[in-house]
Amino acid sequence: MSLKIGVPSKGRLMDKTFDWFGARGVTMRRSGSEREYAGRIDGADGVSMVLLSAGEIPRELAAGRIHLGVTGSDLVREKLADWDQQATELARLGFGHADLILAVPAFWIDVDTLDDLDAAAAAFRAHHGHRLRIATKYHRLVREFLRERGVADYQLVDSQGATEGTVKNLTAEAIADITSTGETLRANHLKILADGLIHRSEATLFASRAADWSEVRPAYRGLLERLGLQDADAD
Repeated sequence: MSLKIGVPSKGRLMDKTFDWFGARGVTMRRSGSEREYAGRIDGADGVSMVLLSAGEIPRELAAGRIHLGVTGSDLVREKLADWDQQATELARLGFGHADLILAVPAFWIDVDTLDDLDAAAAAFRAHHGHRLRIATKYHRLVREFLRERGVADYQLVDSQGATEGTVKNLTAEAIADITSTGETLRANHLKILADGLIHRSEATLFASRAADWSEVRPAYRGLLERLGLQDADAD
């Protein structure tokens, strides 16, 4: 039995993951064409690699089908309820930075904070007869964030496409989405609330609490030593 590590299967997240491990003496490479989801690892005994989409990795960690996984910290928190009971955060990797934020139309000159949004939501419902709509793909994180801060008079609407365009298309009044530079928000005449940072995401190495670690402890400790990381209680 080998220690299985899930790695993003494409794009900059995959390339940066390969670079991060490679800089620490663990070489990762894709086997065959880009259509194949197989890979190999050199420099770490007893470790195998599984190429998965970044969105699949939290589920595989929770199910215990992989021991380790690299994915965005936002995805683990969004997809797994009580995520810290299902996975252990081993290391933030220093790339894949993005902020999950709450944004409103720039012309809402009186709405700059969550308290302002709460008041605007109540006025919106009184005037229109339905709750202010916030478009997002991150329902769990947004709902928890707003509940903790006392904002209640809203409804979340699912965004499958470009979330920033929902306000312009009149399918939502506000959005909660990932942004790196804010350029797309500005292009769509949106502004981030002053206290609207929901989560600062980063590519992170996680360990599964559900996986069977009994036969892979030596490989796990060897890999952590090579990576310069401290051991963690994953099970």
